[in-house]
Amino acid sequence: MGRDRSRLRELFGCCAIAVSLSMFVSVFAFAQSPATELQVGVFPVAPFVMEQNGALTGFSIELWNNIATRLNVKSRYHVVNDVAALTDDLRAKRVDLVASPVFITSARDEEFDFSHAIMEAGLGILVRDDAARASPLDLLQIFLSPTTFVWLGVALLLILIPAHIIWFLDRRSPDSVVESEHYFPGIFHAMFWAASALVSQVQGVPGQWFARLFALVWMFGGVVFVAFYTAQLTSTLTVQRIRGSIKGPADLPGKQVGTVANSAAVAYLQAHNAQVHEFVTPDQMYKALLDRRVDAVVFGAPVLLYYASHQGAGLVRVVGRQFDTLPIAMSFPADSRLRKRVDTALSALRENGSYQQLYDKWFGSE
Repeated sequence: MGRDRSRLRELFGCCAIAVSLSMFVSVFAFAQSPATELQVGVFPVAPFVMEQNGALTGFSIELWNNIATRLNVKSRYHVVNDVAALTDDLRAKRVDLVASPVFITSARDEEFDFSHAIMEAGLGILVRDDAARASPLDLLQIFLSPTTFVWLGVALLLILIPAHIIWFLDRRSPDSVVESEHYFPGIFHAMFWAASALVSQVQGVPGQWFARLFALVWMFGGVVFVAFYTAQLTSTLTVQRIRGSIKGPADLPGKQVGTVANSAAVAYLQAHNAQVHEFVTPDQMYKALLDRRVDAVVFGAPVLLYYASHQGAGLVRVVGRQFDTLPIAMSFPADSRLRKRVDTALSALRENGSYQQLYDKWFGSE
């Protein structure tokens, strides 16, 4: 019995050593194995994903690099300039995840998996800062407006009629404002006098007494006409400016509004009866706004705020508050095993303060 127990102890000891050695070898081999390379899809949109000096940077890039380090994985970035193409890559599992920010909508949630939210954000509205700069085009539009043409036509009639009356009554007077009895060039002198009287800048009065009486009436009428014309033109232009202004979501219905194709803003704008213009990239969207092809731009508020304070400074401004707020996250193919690992790493970055430092770097402290 004693010998049997001794042999059993030796056998168990050998087994324990073998198991320990096997575990050590496995751990060592895992530690020395090359990191897994993941295919990471990104869509360039500042300040989340940008290219500087041939390298990718931005909030989403730095956040994912921190997560990849914790997961011991390498990243091969696939930069796609079309949201629809990036969605197709994710659907076909040509990429393991999309690191660019994606709004979590009910429709997307049915088709893809999402990480924990990296932030909450809403849509914003970007308009031209016309108050800060009046372009020659703005002045040209005022001068060529239908209202201006109508009133210039009325003014022309109001010059021609009294000019003929003054020429007829005063052409033979010694003190006449008409320097010729002949129709030409006498009528031109009379038209010049009538135009001057219309704006109360007349330099003389007719010599014939009935013409003088008519001149007094006409000069008074000119004052009334100019005052009425100024008030009418100002009122019309003010109404046009009010109708064209966009100060918040309530002003979007019926307006020409640009956004990025296949973004969450498209569904919102269509549901609220805006005239939607979809663009492939944010740069195309911004150019359409500056070229006056759209009245406003609607997109993720953090993106618009960054553009307004950097490339668009002095040209555009964000109006109103954020609306239609939704969580933003990284996206994965359905049933991805990677999602839980990313969530764990993201939680760890929040706990140790790394996430907040990164957020403050790109968006400023609250």
